[in-house]
Amino acid sequence: MAFLSQNVFRRRLETIRKHLLQDNARALVVMNPDNFFYVSGFFLDVAPWERPVAAIIPVDAEPVLALCELSTNHVKMAKSRGSLWIGDTRLYTEHPRVTNRTYTVLQFPQMVADILAEKGVQGGEVLLDSSPGRLVQVKDSLPRIEFRDGLSLLRRMRATKCDEELELIRQGASLSDWGQGRFRETVKPGLLMSEVDAETVRLMVGEGARRFPDAKLEVRVFSLSGPASASPHGTGGDAGLRIEKGHGIVNITIVRLNGLVTENERTYFVGKPSRKQAEAYRAATEAQEVAIQHMVAGELLANIDAAAQEVIQEAGFADYIVHRTGHGIGIAGHEWPEDMAWNPRPLMPGEVLSAEPGVYIYGLGGFRHDDTVIVHEDEPEVVTKAPKRLDDQIIPV
Repeated sequence: MAFLSQNVFRRRLETIRKHLLQDNARALVVMNPDNFFYVSGFFLDVAPWERPVAAIIPVDAEPVLALCELSTNHVKMAKSRGSLWIGDTRLYTEHPRVTNRTYTVLQFPQMVADILAEKGVQGGEVLLDSSPGRLVQVKDSLPRIEFRDGLSLLRRMRATKCDEELELIRQGASLSDWGQGRFRETVKPGLLMSEVDAETVRLMVGEGARRFPDAKLEVRVFSLSGPASASPHGTGGDAGLRIEKGHGIVNITIVRLNGLVTENERTYFVGKPSRKQAEAYRAATEAQEVAIQHMVAGELLANIDAAAQEVIQEAGFADYIVHRTGHGIGIAGHEWPEDMAWNPRPLMPGEVLSAEPGVYIYGLGGFRHDDTVIVHEDEPEVVTKAPKRLDDQIIPV
């Protein structure tokens, strides 16, 4: 499984420079970790609040990465692997010792200022993808620099995925489906919910290493059983949660393969579900299928949420909706659009969305599937294919 290619970087660089020219800006400076990966191919190994980084992309000169010396060997490995798109990397030191580094971490703003000046950017507008923070000090050396928003550009660029990105998402989805099968096989009454999750991760990591031995693979499995599953993102105190007969389980399986995320979530039942459980399950499942049908180019984002909500409302569960139907997926698990329920813009080909309407009944549990869906002109492409038929979700006890 290949990392994203240099061709992807060249297309992105061309788009960024075209925007800079149109916007009369001199450079783009990227500091957010996800955006940093997007423009450089480098999986950031530091937290920028602690060890600042910058990808500096001038309008008419070669880009530069400013990094902490902690990344020294990581940079060498990425260059050797061919996954680092920007070859000019400059390192600062974070150690108060004799060093061959020109800059210390305290001099990071000066480092950025010197790179900008070296690249011919001594004044004018520079786009930033985050708040300036310590880069305000750049103006001490380059007082004619004016920082302006660059996040909106990267948001627009990241909204639609190229063919290479989509293929990584499909491959990650296939592994996540395999993981759902192993999860179902592992569930047994009396086990800690976290034990089942951890065992599923272990199995998926092994399978991922077999399928993609040279890839960067991240796997997360997080599930809630019984009444706890009524809280979509956890209860805040569920370390000792055990699986019991009669529980419904909402499982979240996330794969990030070479930087691209897939979400795959299913609801299971430990033994035959009660009548109310089955009704809530059917409402959530039907709502999801209707939502997916609306995920085609030209459809309005808000119509996806409205269609799912209507199904749940007609089934009598309107009071148990606690979140929107979906969101964008890409480098991060949650990307733009994050406002599906309110956003009237038309969908674009190449967008990737989650489809996850849910029903959450306090004291009983949650009911939700989540599929990763690629938007096309004609029909949606659902890349997660684990079963959703009620009979297939019942775990015998």
